Amino acid sequence: MPFETIITGELDCPAIILTDTNTGCEAEIYAFGGLLNAFRIPCEKGLINVVDGFISVSDAKANITKGFKSTKLSPFVCRMEKGHYTFGAKDYTVQKHFLGNHAIHGLLYDAVFQIKNTEADNNKASVTLEYFYDGNDKGFPFPYTITINWKLETGNKLTATTTVSHQNLHTIPLADGWHPYFTLGGSVDEWLLQFDSHTQLEYNEDLLPTGRKLEDERFRNGGSLENIMLDNSFVLDSHAQPKCVLQNDRLRLTIEPGKTYPVLQVYIPPHRKSIAIENLSGAPDNFNNGIGLILLRADEKQVFSTTYQVTAL
Repeated sequence: MPFETIITGELDCPAIILTDTNTGCEAEIYAFGGLLNAFRIPCEKGLINVVDGFISVSDAKANITKGFKSTKLSPFVCRMEKGHYTFGAKDYTVQKHFLGNHAIHGLLYDAVFQIKNTEADNNKASVTLEYFYDGNDKGFPFPYTITINWKLETGNKLTATTTVSHQNLHTIPLADGWHPYFTLGGSVDEWLLQFDSHTQLEYNEDLLPTGRKLEDERFRNGGSLENIMLDNSFVLDSHAQPKCVLQNDRLRLTIEPGKTYPVLQVYIPPHRKSIAIENLSGAPDNFNNGIGLILLRADEKQVFSTTYQVTAL
C-alpha cells in the first residue's frame, strides 16, 4: 500500500508517523499537544525535515513553553492582555502560562490527545486526534471538544483540519491557530518569504494590537528576510486563495490556509535558524479587541484547515 500510518512510542503519549512509502515522505505527529513535530521530505541526500521540532516526546513535555514549538493555539491565540477579558457581563482571568504581564498561547499546548482513528490507503495516511477540555481553568470555564485530523497525501502535501464543538447552554468565545517553526537549513537571512497581504496590524510595546492597520507590502511579491526582524500579524487578502511561500535555493514550503484562518502571524527568533509562521483565526488578544473573535453556539461546529506542501527545487 502506498501509504501507511504507524503508532509508536509510549502508549499513554504516542507518536504517529504518516508515511508515503513510494517516496519516503513522512509526518511525525505527537499525541502530546496534537502537534506536528517533523515533516520530512525526500531530496538528493535523503530526507530533510522542515519543522523545527523536539528530539522526543519527553523533550516536548519538558520544554513546550520554551518557544511553544508547533503548539495548538486554543481557545485563544498569542497574547491575551493580563490574561483577562469580559464575556456575558462577567470578568474572567485565565490561570495558565504568562509571559511577563500577559497570558500566551491558549490552554491546550500541553494537552494529551486521544487517537480516535487512523487510516491508510492508496491516496493518503491520516490520524484523527481528540481532546475534551473540561473547563478546569476558571478563566475559561466552558467545556468543549476539539478534534485534529492530520492527513498526508501525494506530492508532500500535509493538511491539518481542526474541528471545535461544545454542549454549553450559551455561546462561547473562541479563537484557533497553530504555532509551527519551519526551517529550510542555514539562516533565515538566506530565505525568501511571500504572502498575500498588504496590511499589518499595528502593535503596542506589549505586542498587543492597537486596532489600527498599517500598509505593509514588503512580502506581497516576495522579499528577502536578510536582516529583517518580525513578530507581527498580517491580514491575508481575501480576494484570492491566500497562501504563504517560504523558500531558499533548495526547498519551497507553500502554506495554504482556509478562509477561517485570515490572519498570519510571523516571528523570527533571535537564533535566526527557523521562523514561526502561524495561521490564526483572528488577531492576538481578540477576546478583548474583538478582531476575528468567534462566538460559537451550542451544537455548532467550527472548522479550521491549513495545508503545508514542500517541494525540493
